[in-house]
Amino acid sequence: MGELAEQLRRDLNRYSPGGKLPSSRALVERFRVSPVTVSRALAQLSAEGLVVTRPGAGAFRADPRPDTPTPAGDTSWQEVALSADGAADLVPRTVDASGVTVSLAAPPPGVLEFNGGYPHPSLQPERAMAAALARAGRRPGAWGRPPLEGLPELREWFARDIGGAVTAAEVLIAAGGQAALATALRALAPPGAPVLVESPTYPGMLALARAAGLRPVPVPVDADGVRPGLLADAFRASGARVFVCQPLFQNPTGAVLAPTRRAEVLRIAREAGAFVVEDDFVRRLVHADAGPLPRPLAADDPDGVVVHVGSLTKATSPSFRVCALAARGPVLERLRAIQVVDSFFVPRPLQEAALELVGSPAWPRHLRALSVELKARRDTMTGALAARLPELALPHVPSGGYHLWLRLPDGTDDTAMAAAALRTGVALTPGRPYFSAEPPAAHLRLSFAAVAGPGEITEGVRRLRAACDEML
Repeated sequence: MGELAEQLRRDLNRYSPGGKLPSSRALVERFRVSPVTVSRALAQLSAEGLVVTRPGAGAFRADPRPDTPTPAGDTSWQEVALSADGAADLVPRTVDASGVTVSLAAPPPGVLEFNGGYPHPSLQPERAMAAALARAGRRPGAWGRPPLEGLPELREWFARDIGGAVTAAEVLIAAGGQAALATALRALAPPGAPVLVESPTYPGMLALARAAGLRPVPVPVDADGVRPGLLADAFRASGARVFVCQPLFQNPTGAVLAPTRRAEVLRIAREAGAFVVEDDFVRRLVHADAGPLPRPLAADDPDGVVVHVGSLTKATSPSFRVCALAARGPVLERLRAIQVVDSFFVPRPLQEAALELVGSPAWPRHLRALSVELKARRDTMTGALAARLPELALPHVPSGGYHLWLRLPDGTDDTAMAAAALRTGVALTPGRPYFSAEPPAAHLRLSFAAVAGPGEITEGVRRLRAACDEML
């Protein structure tokens, strides 16, 4: 699409303002590209103000715009305005999005994406999603206002998916896991309060907490998940009333909360009068060799301790932002009120498309194929690391998720290692942003889902070998 847009951009000088460009069919034949590519190239030129498209008539060269540069102005006053309001905050509400953007931004050309947070397009059910969206758009009332809590049928589907005694009445539909987590934190903790987080944990969670003026307090995780004794100590020492965790395929360690710890974690939180926010973000990214998965904590919680977040996004597409936010008791109304104030509701066409997708035969087929492919990619990466980089310790090979958590040799700077890897053509994530306090060791997180396939995984590890030779 980029090459075609550039060619059309150069060809515009052939046409006077208002002149008609060749038809889409003519462009398809001339450049031997698909109609979709032509449509996207024209849309790009339209967004740049170079082309005007008129349905049924074609595309025309736009009239030239007057050259009126905007004065630079003086924005230095904003430094005072943005800091003065927070002068009395117990915890500064600074917003650092770097931990999130690193997994969202596309790498430079030629750089292999070992830092991506979403599956490669080849792993996404694009045809099934397109078909679901098309069917959804034809549903009666699909473009009307949905119920504020979400479509009843979709809430029912999520309730069955969570299991236990969770009902549709206890489920809200939210616009993706990040938005649901933000709603939960605002509902459960006032600015300045401590919030317990796993250590290490997802940098986006730390960013959310700090942006809300909360103080993240780390609780160490081992191969069996969060350590209950330290969790109880942290509740007592901090007075926190919220604990955020990922019991299944934790990010970044890949740990699964052990069966013996599940009830204990809920008991400890209940005795502390605290909520557990369960971020169940990759349940649908299980590997083909995994055994039966444990139920969500929410399925075993009769007392309303757990606020559950479960999304479709990781198994579909970054743009398919449909999520369940489930809770029991009075807190549900607070969650609902905050979500309504913030965003009104999730667009109904997207909710209808989600219903169409999860109810179609393509959905279980996609999950089975994804499971097989993720296992194959994980095995390719672990095999390549063992052969080429044995000095990088891999304490745990996960049976779900999309990444590996590697420990570097003592004394290694993980940020410098990430910079060296980028110079060799590999983008990866240093471990430091995953810790809310001083990290106990240097780590790297490597994603095996965002690249095109096993060949790029093998090539990426080969390049990483060169970076390690430079650093170690």
